[in-house]
Amino acid sequence: MRVTNFTKVILAFLATVLFSACQSTGKTEIKTEEDDWIHLFDGTSMEGWRAYNGESLPPQWVIEDGVLTFDTEKKLESDHSGGKDIIYAAEEFDNFELYLEWKIPEGGNSGVFYHVKEGYGGPYEASPEYQLLDDLKWEEINNATLEEWQKTGADYAMHTPDNNVKIVKPAGEWNTTRIKFTPELAEHWLNGKKLLSFVPWDADWEAKKLAGKWKDYPDYGKFKTGYIGLQDHDSPLWFRNIKIRKL
Repeated sequence: MRVTNFTKVILAFLATVLFSACQSTGKTEIKTEEDDWIHLFDGTSMEGWRAYNGESLPPQWVIEDGVLTFDTEKKLESDHSGGKDIIYAAEEFDNFELYLEWKIPEGGNSGVFYHVKEGYGGPYEASPEYQLLDDLKWEEINNATLEEWQKTGADYAMHTPDNNVKIVKPAGEWNTTRIKFTPELAEHWLNGKKLLSFVPWDADWEAKKLAGKWKDYPDYGKFKTGYIGLQDHDSPLWFRNIKIRKL
């Protein structure tokens, strides 16, 4: 049979397709959204974590039943000492989406820091904080009144959560938190609801910083990259499924 040039082209094309199909069968890895996430805590290891300004993990932070637990006795706010904040120091992050699940006891208090830099008296002096608190019982137990910027989901001492959509769970129940950060927009989410958003470092942000708690902290919020941190505020704490993806 005479093979024309056209026939040769068709055969070559079919051979290429067949070869590609054979190469892909059972071998091609399909990238999923989950592949983008870096697990900071997966329930089995504390690799990468250590004390803020320290070299090792404080002994109160332990893994129990796959949960990262801060094992301490609850104290009243008037007895607060703290000082056992921890950071994920294996890598710094600039633009990101952070996801974690957490719960606290009645009267509990903690926070999640980002863009953490060391060398200060505590992460809060320079690092923004997503506030974690028992909104339902804290005031009663501590016989004190909170500002909205002190409550769960707040960008602590800067931006307040939208109480019209905020879902507050009782102490001891698991919550989900998401923090999304880019220079164009930052967002705080709680239990599937967006509580607040703001533009980092814009005129409104600068005005809030200079008018409030951070006016005497010149380095607050200025860093554009840093570690992720968890706050010790003398409350038992429980965290799980801590993961981050770069944006």
